[in-house]
Amino acid sequence: MKDFTNRRNPETLDELWITEHAPIFTQGLNGRAEHVLDIGDIPLLQIDRGGQITYHGPGQLLLYCLLDITRLDLGVKGLVAKIEKSVTDLLHDYGIVAHTRPGAPGVYVDQAKIAALGLRIRKGCCYHGLSLNIGMDLEPFSRINPCGYQGLAVTQLREFGVTDSVERVGLRLAEILSGNLIEKKSGSTRG
Repeated sequence: MKDFTNRRNPETLDELWITEHAPIFTQGLNGRAEHVLDIGDIPLLQIDRGGQITYHGPGQLLLYCLLDITRLDLGVKGLVAKIEKSVTDLLHDYGIVAHTRPGAPGVYVDQAKIAALGLRIRKGCCYHGLSLNIGMDLEPFSRINPCGYQGLAVTQLREFGVTDSVERVGLRLAEILSGNLIEKKSGSTRG
């Protein structure tokens, strides 16, 4: 992601990368040690995104957003809003009512977090992105204060009867996000 961002020029096309990771905790630039409770044998990686600590593992979608936000005419808050809206749109398509919280980036179902965001902006471009829990082992979240919130409950699509694969959900989310990013430029709105 860093290499891609460093090599970008004004003509470089934006990309969305869909992937899963082996079990790992990641801690952002502002991450505080007190949010690491007992990670056990899962590695902890310090990375250059915003945010505190989170967990990534099999059954979780990672959608990396390699976007020229200057060209998209978006600031950081606008980008975060577009990403969150895309996740809530996707969940709506599955019949799941989701919402955001002021001051706590991500997407929630009831009081449980289902998607987390962590971005890095460099030279008018962003990298890193979002994670969406699909059908994973949620136990490692109990070893940390997810996103810096003590006792924050987490949930996943499987708990709402969704059986689609990470790849299928990722492709659907990438399509929705692409459409939401384009509508900013064209001035259209999604119904």
